[in-house]
Amino acid sequence: MQSLIEIQQQLLPDLLVVMKKRYLILRQVMLSDTIGRRTLAASLDMTERVLRAETDFLKAQGLLQIDAGGMRITESGARLLEDMEPFYKTMFGLSDLEERIRSYFGLKSVTIVPGDSDTSPHTKRELGKAGSLALRRAMGKDDVVAVTGGSTLAQVAAQLSTQTPLKGNWFVPARGGLGESLDYQANTIASTMAKRTGAQYRLLHVPDHLGDEAYATLMQEPNIQEIVNVIRSARIVVHGIGDALVMARRRRADESVIRALKAEGALAESFGYYFDQNGAVVHKMPTAGLLLEDIMGTEVVIAIAGGRSKGEAIAAIMRFGHDDVLITDEAAALVIAKQIGKEDV
Repeated sequence: MQSLIEIQQQLLPDLLVVMKKRYLILRQVMLSDTIGRRTLAASLDMTERVLRAETDFLKAQGLLQIDAGGMRITESGARLLEDMEPFYKTMFGLSDLEERIRSYFGLKSVTIVPGDSDTSPHTKRELGKAGSLALRRAMGKDDVVAVTGGSTLAQVAAQLSTQTPLKGNWFVPARGGLGESLDYQANTIASTMAKRTGAQYRLLHVPDHLGDEAYATLMQEPNIQEIVNVIRSARIVVHGIGDALVMARRRRADESVIRALKAEGALAESFGYYFDQNGAVVHKMPTAGLLLEDIMGTEVVIAIAGGRSKGEAIAAIMRFGHDDVLITDEAAALVIAKQIGKEDV
């Protein structure tokens, strides 16, 4: 199969382009259950005229059902997607891209899902599914797992499951709350993961961003000290990655801090630390939870983030050099590969 694909790539490259387009249409329809043409075109960044021609072909092949209510995948279409699943990464070059990124940053594994989670909620859901599988593979008996917040980690929590309850495992938030949507708080994600796996959890009821004086006072509280000690004992850390300036504004940082971050070249944020394009820490904010030295000593660190807009930020965190597993999407991976290409020149 591998050699046949390589021959097709050389002799019939357009064939693989068409195959990828039709595969993504079928996959998006299947993930959506029922979807209209306009919504599907927007999610695939495709014109309605081009999409109409492709969906008419797929309907004629008996792979799509189209009526006034929208498009649905047929049983034949679902079977075809299932048959293609083992080969699509090779066909679309994602396997090579995974290995290139893994090797360059010295990671244990890289998983890339098709699409761009910036524009497709279905891609973000697939990102969450891949993240949940990676976490499940990493977990052992009586593990402590620390998780950060964010919409992508919420997708991981929503899809995490186990066949048997993990009664001896603990899920804890890696940091305090940002004061935004409750669904995306680290506390909520930790408790959801615990409930979905039959594990236990502890919560950290403090704001994520603290002034120096408030931080010193809170860290004297015995209850806070106890949960922070549990958090810092985590064997596994699962974290998202954010754009530095976006995250600083979400934390309601002063304009002076924003200006300093720009001057320092801050590109990415994770764990409350801000990193430049070389992966060096250029700024930190006092936060109750994981410290940088905790991350550096953690046995398994899993980064889950995607979207074209986060490609450079993800590359910056990977250069920091303390992640073991990266779960991302195709759009972000292509940006990361472009960054790698510039450095290889």
